[in-house]
Amino acid sequence: MQAEADAKEAALALIASLHVCSLATGADGRPHAASLMYAHEGFRLFWFSDPATEHSRHIDAAPSARAAVTIAADHQDFATIRGVQMVGVARRVTNPREMTAALALLTGRYGFLARARGGPERLAEALRKAAIYRFTPDRITLIDNTKGFGHKITFDPGG
Repeated sequence: MQAEADAKEAALALIASLHVCSLATGADGRPHAASLMYAHEGFRLFWFSDPATEHSRHIDAAPSARAAVTIAADHQDFATIRGVQMVGVARRVTNPREMTAALALLTGRYGFLARARGGPERLAEALRKAAIYRFTPDRITLIDNTKGFGHKITFDPGG
């Protein structure tokens, strides 16, 4: 279906053009949201996070932690809102090969990360404590109010 193919292309373009996502996790019925800088490989997102943070603890507590992500720019007019909503699985990256690839994505997107190890001590220390996490969506919704209020297309990222 052409509409779904166009939605996938538009969603990937939004993910590539923006830099902060909102990650929603939860445990024991308590929701938690965090804003994170991310890198991506297709629809999969990667980020650094301190394992002691609430969202990291939620992810680390379950082998297949369910999570949701939103990515959208700030808008002052509802008619211009475009964004991506995703539901899927979040995990800490532990495979050395995947860690290397994710680190390359993150430092390639954010040059300051490559320089941080020798940079300000506070940032260098934070990165030494951080782990890399991955979000893999199984359902994606593209919201595009430029095509009408509440216009959305939901699709499977692989299908």
